[in-house]
Amino acid sequence: MTGIDYVRGDATAPRGKGVKIVAHVCNDLGGWGKGFVLALSRRWPEPEAAYRRWHRERAANDFGLGAVQCVQVGPYLWVANMVGQRGMRTGSKGVPVRYEAIDTALGTLADKAVELGASVHMPRIGCGLAGGKWSRVEPLIVRRLVERGIAVTVYDFGD
Repeated sequence: MTGIDYVRGDATAPRGKGVKIVAHVCNDLGGWGKGFVLALSRRWPEPEAAYRRWHRERAANDFGLGAVQCVQVGPYLWVANMVGQRGMRTGSKGVPVRYEAIDTALGTLADKAVELGASVHMPRIGCGLAGGKWSRVEPLIVRRLVERGIAVTVYDFGD
């Protein structure tokens, strides 16, 4: 038993009451245009605009692997842009996921969730276009979030 609640549904429509953070993994190139981010952008323009600005102004901020940007999209709803992949997948050049960066980002996300009294909602982060394995990501979520008492819901898309 991991302490993670697995549900079928859309992570951009998080379930339950209270403050919620929708977390996802971004690349370190400033690219936003494939995968889960498209669903985010359809629902809210703010996370994409904030991410692109964060990347553009990276010389003057913390943008990079392991960094987290929390963007408020509603009175009780935030989106966490977590930089957890180096580049993007092209051809057979390996997978862009960076587990250490996801681990670092989840630690920062946990601090924000505790500060806000929020639950965390996500797809299977790092396992889509980033090419990661859930068997490597899930223990990071358990260690960084669940063991700190933060409720986590993972959404597998579908009805």
